[in-house]
Amino acid sequence: MTTKKMLIGMQLGNGYGAQTLAWRAAQVDPRNYTNPDAYVRYAQAAERGKFQFLFLPDFLAQSQQSDQDSPMLTMDPFITMAVMARETTKIGFVTTASTTFYEPYNLARQLKTLDVISGGRIGWNAITTSDQASAANFGTTIAGRDARYGRAHEVVQLIQALWGSWQEDAWIADQKSGVFADLAKIRPINLQGQYVASRGPLEIPPSKQGQPVVFQAGGSPHSLALTGRFANGVIGSTYTIEDSIRQRSNVRRAAEQAGRDPDDIKYFAGISPTIAPTRREALDRRGQFVEPVIHQRIGYLGMMLGISLTATDLDQPLTGQQLASARANPSDPRSEKALEIAQEGWSVRDILYHGIIDYHPAPIGPPHLTADHMQEWFEAGACDGFWLNPDIYEDGIDAFVDGVVPLLQQRGLFHHDYDGDTLRDHLHVPYQYGTSKPTNAA
Repeated sequence: MTTKKMLIGMQLGNGYGAQTLAWRAAQVDPRNYTNPDAYVRYAQAAERGKFQFLFLPDFLAQSQQSDQDSPMLTMDPFITMAVMARETTKIGFVTTASTTFYEPYNLARQLKTLDVISGGRIGWNAITTSDQASAANFGTTIAGRDARYGRAHEVVQLIQALWGSWQEDAWIADQKSGVFADLAKIRPINLQGQYVASRGPLEIPPSKQGQPVVFQAGGSPHSLALTGRFANGVIGSTYTIEDSIRQRSNVRRAAEQAGRDPDDIKYFAGISPTIAPTRREALDRRGQFVEPVIHQRIGYLGMMLGISLTATDLDQPLTGQQLASARANPSDPRSEKALEIAQEGWSVRDILYHGIIDYHPAPIGPPHLTADHMQEWFEAGACDGFWLNPDIYEDGIDAFVDGVVPLLQQRGLFHHDYDGDTLRDHLHVPYQYGTSKPTNAA
């Protein structure tokens, strides 16, 4: 048994699932892209599983890649979070919002409003944008990396100053005295940087957690500098346990370099399981998303293993000669897993059904396989928790909640109930208001 508990978030994108073809699954309503009731249902299922938060990614240009794919994002994450927050009571919500194109005052206002009306359950994944198609939607071009991250540092600092411009004890709301709020404690910030500026103040009182929690995503030196200074959570992108250990260590080092406690930044590794009673059933479930593109993926698998593969190889295992020639590609961390599965004797089709071309580890089979993966990574210090990518939201969330969560709880790895009401409570990160130094005071 361990005293430290893992944290679990879940990506919630387009109303269907992590797979771009999840909208075609028989159990899915293909119109869920615009159905708020579906998002609420998924949020309530995740809250039943005591997840710490839902993560809503965002991208500021077209995300649909073909006629058959669905967009991978909600129509607007801010509005979607507001809808879900009204129908839940505990689970947190984290959204991506670009520091490159959002103006600080608007973003500060939207995020803090959401934090207040949700009872302190909002987080902000503060990222920069390097996509030219996104820039075109704002009538501009992408600046260099130094400029993008220079602006990002200013935007986050300015937004936190705006969040704190209504001081914590400013709101009186005394009908007898007739004093609504003490204007001496609601003051302009008057900040002017190289890239952004704002006068303020922001006319929004503190939320139950003070202000939103800042997240970050990315492992470059520029990202780590932003993480070390401002973030309490990192949405990681890693495929192997060794790389995850390395990335988490980098995050913790960045915190120390910024003069912070490294335990105050939580690192989340991605996981994309397909859960079913048997491995065969899980493979067939995952395979429905692979089949429409399987002829494209055969050649890619061959490149990963350094051998030639064609459609004629699909329904048989690799031959002895092929296995003898196969090598994991050192430039692709997924290839080692692909080779391991090939050596188990699965057909080429089933190797592809194992999700080996996905960007996150993909345990396939009964719930204990996913629980085992999470336990191994967590106990190795590869992460503080996970952000879950269910293949199909409609029944994949329940499969995880009813199958994996009880196993993690039995093993003493995951909590049985929420420790508090706010996202900061859920993540066990310090209280902060405005630009003040975070404290452990409630």
